[in-house]
Amino acid sequence: MKRSQVRTSPIDVVRWDREEANAVDDVLAVEEPLELQVGGRSLAVVMRTPGHDRELAAGFLLTEGILASGRDLLDLVPCRDGANPSENRLDAILAPGVTVDWERLQRHTFASSSCGLCGKASIEAVRIRCAPLSRTVTPSAGVLAALPERLRAAQAGFDVTGGLHASGLFTRQGELQVVREDVGRHNALDKVIGWALLRDALPLDDRILLVSGRVSFELMQKALMAGIGCVAAVSAPTSLAVAFARESGQTLVGFVRGQRMNVYAGTLFA
Repeated sequence: MKRSQVRTSPIDVVRWDREEANAVDDVLAVEEPLELQVGGRSLAVVMRTPGHDRELAAGFLLTEGILASGRDLLDLVPCRDGANPSENRLDAILAPGVTVDWERLQRHTFASSSCGLCGKASIEAVRIRCAPLSRTVTPSAGVLAALPERLRAAQAGFDVTGGLHASGLFTRQGELQVVREDVGRHNALDKVIGWALLRDALPLDDRILLVSGRVSFELMQKALMAGIGCVAAVSAPTSLAVAFARESGQTLVGFVRGQRMNVYAGTLFA
């Protein structure tokens, strides 16, 4: 039986069905702020679903360009609120010699769960420099067709709440390695990337990423930062996501539903 590791909250609601109203119990996905610090200095506040917070923080630090690899990160520790550690604050301890260019970051300290770019202070800060991929996996259309059902079967949090996005990392043969859920699409992906970073498993150039919703420019950029060359989705990509995928040498496939799918960048084999 699937068991969700994300936090949920019970709630009483009135449900209408065929003009009849009934009081029922329901469950919501929890959304809370997580303050990320580096060396005791506040970097960002991310609205997220609590759970796998260390992975979220590690993935965020990598995809924001603060970490180049897992070797740059010594630890992630809860910040103390008085005598007690706070579950909503994490401080990143960087390796000696790793510096943070705070001027380059040019960001405010709030990012919503629906838009990871909302905290960017300028258009120039949106695009993080990252070289195109030199090699990547060429996926099978048959393998991709089977992935949405496998991801959906692993979405324990969605089963309970109906309100969580998911990112799943698969091998080229279609084996699910990890799935993470969150109220934010980009948070779910950061958790997957953080999972790999904390296991010294980057780059992920031989893996396939499947996301449960649409694909934005930001998701493609985060995937590239982790070396992911193949991104698939059950919904549509944006125009900028497609342009970015083609520039970076990534494969981007959308509307993966049954045996049908659209290839927007890269190639597949039968």
